[in-house]
Amino acid sequence: MINISMLDVSAVTGLMAIGVLTGNFLLGMLLSTAYKTTRWWKATPGWVRGISLAEVHNWTAYLALLLVLLHPVFLVFDKTAGFHLRDILLPAAAPKQPWEVAMGIISLYLLTVVIITTQRPLRRKLGAGNWKKIHLLSYGTALLVVMHGILMDPELKDRGVNWLDGEKLFPEGCGLLMLAATIARIRYQFQKN
Repeated sequence: MINISMLDVSAVTGLMAIGVLTGNFLLGMLLSTAYKTTRWWKATPGWVRGISLAEVHNWTAYLALLLVLLHPVFLVFDKTAGFHLRDILLPAAAPKQPWEVAMGIISLYLLTVVIITTQRPLRRKLGAGNWKKIHLLSYGTALLVVMHGILMDPELKDRGVNWLDGEKLFPEGCGLLMLAATIARIRYQFQKN
């Protein structure tokens, strides 16, 4: 029989959150360009062009937020982890790796702000310029999520980072993808101007 702890469930949920956030980040980058005018977009099948990437971007943000919320909650239910709700809300009190936990919790708060301010009524009140400035928090959120995923010991034993471990290669790969997309987006902006 397989013995799966809530700590394992939390780790897997965290990896799923990083994957969904990476996809969401990449979609956001694509949406911020004139991708519909490109040759490769026009060459895609009609059913693909019929998908609202903005809607997919919104729904992946909601899914990512759900996963990011569940990730630390599972720790509370693991007796060996020693985490309580206050440790999630105020990471300085975390029983293990408080700096790494703080990165994850701050990214949760930032993600929440970005998603709340994207709701249409609030977005209209903020105006496009202010909304965009707040939405740029996504870059900091992505950095914190990746750093949390890489530096956090999945077994909460304060071990050093094994950079070639499978649980670390995934967030490292996601981080590299987001970095490459950011560089491409910056180049696109300079070419456009």
